[in-house]
Amino acid sequence: MPANLYRMSSTLSLKKYIAVSAILLVLIMTVLDGTLVNVALPVMAESFGVSDSSIVWIVTIYQLMITMLLLPVSSYGDIFSYKKSFMTGVAVFTLSSVLCAASQSFPMILAARALQGIGAACIMGVNIALTRLIYPREILGRGMALNTMVIAVATASGPTLAGTILSAASWHWLFLINVPFGILAFILGYKLLPENPHREKKRVFDKTSAIENVIAFGLIFFALGNFARKENIALSFLLLAAGAVTGYFYLRRQRHREAPMFPVDLFKIRLYTLSICTSVSSFIAQNLTMILIPFMLMGSLGYPEITTGLLMTPWPLATMLVSPLAARFVEKHNPGKTAAAGMAVFATGIGLLFTLPSHNVAEWDIIWRMAVCGIGFGMFQTPNNIVMVLATPVHRTGSAGGMQSTARLVGQTLGAISVTLIFAMTASGITAVKFCLSAAVCFSLIAGIFSISRKIS
Repeated sequence: MPANLYRMSSTLSLKKYIAVSAILLVLIMTVLDGTLVNVALPVMAESFGVSDSSIVWIVTIYQLMITMLLLPVSSYGDIFSYKKSFMTGVAVFTLSSVLCAASQSFPMILAARALQGIGAACIMGVNIALTRLIYPREILGRGMALNTMVIAVATASGPTLAGTILSAASWHWLFLINVPFGILAFILGYKLLPENPHREKKRVFDKTSAIENVIAFGLIFFALGNFARKENIALSFLLLAAGAVTGYFYLRRQRHREAPMFPVDLFKIRLYTLSICTSVSSFIAQNLTMILIPFMLMGSLGYPEITTGLLMTPWPLATMLVSPLAARFVEKHNPGKTAAAGMAVFATGIGLLFTLPSHNVAEWDIIWRMAVCGIGFGMFQTPNNIVMVLATPVHRTGSAGGMQSTARLVGQTLGAISVTLIFAMTASGITAVKFCLSAAVCFSLIAGIFSISRKIS
């Protein structure tokens, strides 16, 4: 189906709705997978007979593969086909989910999870680009908001679903949930997702840059993960140095490319650069807070695991409810200022968590504070994505989307490392909580400053 058929009106036809549903099904599949696996890690550690520190590699290797491959996949999508990249990702992710479910040993599931990460990278690298092709510009905000809302719903329902499945069956069934989602998304996407707009000049895929990208990001993120787990510090420094050297030559090569894999050309656009800085800062604050909250609720306040999960639910639920409202709002108002206002509300929510006493806290006092955090992030996320997308040329949307996902992963990693370092440097659990919340407030305010500095025409 020609891409221009997707840009004829400000409303969506039935075919467009079905095309959108393919993207949403994949979002549900990938988000649920991450949430379910995180909940099941203790059970899987017992099943495979490995330590808690070792079982974390099931998550680490998945994220590492995504980080290494996001930008090469995005570049491939820009040059050839977003649709083909997406469909390949869906197929690989679905098949690897079956392999995960069939795994009988720890090395086998690590290999299956690495393959699953490859599939996820193919999906995440072009997801935003496909969304931009389907939605007309005037209602692009609604499309971004719908994606955010679906992610929030999947995130909120994940812990409850995981607990239900694990109470009645083995952890293998957690991966089999992906299969019907993947099959249906593949069928719908194959028939209805749009192809790239026609371009007269075809580019050549830069294989050397792809290899340098994989090595640089792989070594750097592997080293950062080791630092966070305090594993072999000397080796981690060597890997980090090797990754930095490779990254230097990689970036130097990108400066001479017409359409660089690492989008140094897009960083010449002030609006785009500020958007990337906004994303990194906001996700540092978000992940720092989300990792901290279970420690605060269970460790400092003494809530059991089930209650902790329920008390964390208002955040994604509030994000889910606010995101479509924010999308409607930015159709007539400045998205940069809306995102900045969202970060201000988010910082306020974190500050309110800071004011909680160290004991005898009513559950309602936690619930409404978590909701404020979710409202703020819901106000921020969709407008920020819109600004980033509209700041780039259409033919570079894939690279822009890949860099956006990379910025999110960088922010989340730095947030996790920040929590680890703060806990290592402070003797008291309460003191660590206060330091973490203070740092989260600072990073959210920095994100707000970057956001409001953006001038959108």
